[in-house]
Amino acid sequence: MEYVTRIVIIGGGPGGYEAALVAAQLGAEVTVVDCDGLGGASVLTDCVPSKTLIATAEVMTTFDSSYEELGIIVADDTPHIEQAARVVGVDLGKVNRRVKRLALAQSHDITASVTRAGARVVRGRGRLEGMQALDGSRKVVVRAADGSEETLTADAVLIATGGHPRELPDARPDGERILNWTQVYDLDELPEELIVVGSGVTGAEFAGAYQALGSRVTLVSSRDRVLPGEDPDAAAVLEDVFRRRGMNVMARSRAQSAKRVGDRVEVTLADGRVITGSHCLMAVGAIPNSEGMGLEEAGVRLRDSGHIWTDKVSRTTAPGVYAAGDVTGVFALASVAAMQGRIAMYHFLGDAVAPLNLKTVSSNVFTDPEIATVGYSQADVDAGKIDARVVKLPLLRNPRAKMQGIRDGFVKIFCRPGTGIVVGGVVVAPRASELIHPISIAVDNNLTVEQIANAFTVYPSLSGSIAEVARQLHTRKAGAEA
Repeated sequence: MEYVTRIVIIGGGPGGYEAALVAAQLGAEVTVVDCDGLGGASVLTDCVPSKTLIATAEVMTTFDSSYEELGIIVADDTPHIEQAARVVGVDLGKVNRRVKRLALAQSHDITASVTRAGARVVRGRGRLEGMQALDGSRKVVVRAADGSEETLTADAVLIATGGHPRELPDARPDGERILNWTQVYDLDELPEELIVVGSGVTGAEFAGAYQALGSRVTLVSSRDRVLPGEDPDAAAVLEDVFRRRGMNVMARSRAQSAKRVGDRVEVTLADGRVITGSHCLMAVGAIPNSEGMGLEEAGVRLRDSGHIWTDKVSRTTAPGVYAAGDVTGVFALASVAAMQGRIAMYHFLGDAVAPLNLKTVSSNVFTDPEIATVGYSQADVDAGKIDARVVKLPLLRNPRAKMQGIRDGFVKIFCRPGTGIVVGGVVVAPRASELIHPISIAVDNNLTVEQIANAFTVYPSLSGSIAEVARQLHTRKAGAEA
């Protein structure tokens, strides 16, 4: 009788379902344990819903900021005295119903793909039971919603349970006026005055989206600028755009509490100031879903933050136990979670595998304009972690940008002196998530600025700025060596 390797995956997000597809393809017997629906938070409450909401906001922003300059005439019967009133509005209830519908459809598509590949999906919460058995197997106990339990035996277990919104003790979300990012899709009406607490990626994305949809937004940042973890030039552009569009950005202002007062919300800052709004969105980070799973008892080491420690092939400190995604705290990106999950299965099942290389990861902040990055950063260069040349070219000089009325943004590329090998890049532009790809290819394949400069680009196009930056870097490199 032929032996079949048994894989149990706890968590059905990108790290879990991508691992399931790989393991099934390689002939393993795969069981996915999931309690919310395949796709996880990424599909159901985070990435897919937020980017769907942002897609509507992008249309609003493009219309509001460009239609007059581009010569578009809007037929409007608003009385002359009220002509400054907004011509285009949004039905948030309809938007959110579409958001939920698309998220659910994506989850169903993923479930169909996983089951079609031959994996079994079990609804419930999984936990590791004890240490590794003498034969190398592991036990996973699955508790269903009705309280019943099933014990699964696995040769390898992948933990891909993600995370959940962090809460401040004195600012607990109530799902009505004080919200976390999973609860905003239950709103039927647009918040009149929205206070967003937290200026990281999540806070900046939602602040920009609701501002575009028509809310008056106050963004509370405990740091000295928006997006403190991103490229400083990119963050400066975005903050300038936010302020120019009417957002109240409060830097160096730490929120201490939030409470409802009738139909209003009062947010008290650490310095005693109080700001009020109709709603408050808490975007103060995430906590890994690692509690109550028997991990430490099974030999899995956790960091002080609760994240699972892993190596570059997704192994934990417990033999036969791997981990992927936000629960590891590596990068809170669906693409990284998926790669970690795939790497784990390739490694355990003996297929060819390359360790995770975070310096080839591309990421995007879905604000308007978008901010896309890959490879080494400006902070790495400034800190002396790598010696690199850098050129930044504003989009204002790009002919396609002029045609489309795009004023904000730039392309920045980092390359090694001497060789000209591309080691990083930043794009701030509409659809920067698409424009970063050629730079990602360059970073991943050690291409030089000369190779990028010599590749044809369409004229006119925003991507022409990437080639132009590469030409400038190549010229400077050649001039330096002459």
